[in-house]
Amino acid sequence: MKFIKILFALLYRVWFYILVLVPIFVMFPFLVILTIRETTYKYFFRLARVWAKFILFGMAMPYRRDGSVKIIPNQSYMFVANHTSMIDIMMMLAVVKRPFVFVGKKELASIPVFGFFYKRTCILVDRNSPASRKNAFDEANRRLGAGTSICIFPEGKVPDDRSIVLDEFKDGAFRLALEHQIPIVPIVFRDNKKRFSYDFFSGSPGLLRAVFLDPISTKHLNATHRKELRVQIREKMLHQLKN
Repeated sequence: MKFIKILFALLYRVWFYILVLVPIFVMFPFLVILTIRETTYKYFFRLARVWAKFILFGMAMPYRRDGSVKIIPNQSYMFVANHTSMIDIMMMLAVVKRPFVFVGKKELASIPVFGFFYKRTCILVDRNSPASRKNAFDEANRRLGAGTSICIFPEGKVPDDRSIVLDEFKDGAFRLALEHQIPIVPIVFRDNKKRFSYDFFSGSPGLLRAVFLDPISTKHLNATHRKELRVQIREKMLHQLKN
């Protein structure tokens, strides 16, 4: 029985990589064209959403968006979510219609094919490099100034200790939101870790729930409120994960 479970998990993981790469190869010319200029990013984002939904459908992972939050089309947001799974990126693209740009770790740019588009469309950061963190912050500032929304996984990385429900948050997302006075939308992925964690021999089909918590306004707040805001949002997300 254990051997069968391991074999299924292995095949399921390989199937995931196939689903990730095949649509990219099929749409490759269009993706290249749409990533040449920043002005065409919104069209790239639409294709990225199709890609994400294709993967989730192929993995037999129906998804559901919970919460009554309405995203205003012309409003910029800071989207923050817990990060525990390889499908967090796909889930974020699937459940958020408003175009946004990921701030993500530089290491993913080395993944064949996927990394080519990742580095052309995302804001990359090496969290071990102060210069890289500053450059990423400056680029996020620029994109927010142009009216683009941003998505950051505020834990910074996936904890090595799988027992950690929600790691401590970094300051970046909250600092940016305060500087631009934009709402912060916390999103809680309740099932991603259970369905498809970073442990290679794990994974199973099933429902994925994304809970949208009420947006947190940053109007009339300043840098002195950064820690309070960070702690408040983490507590809200942790409460949702534990209940």
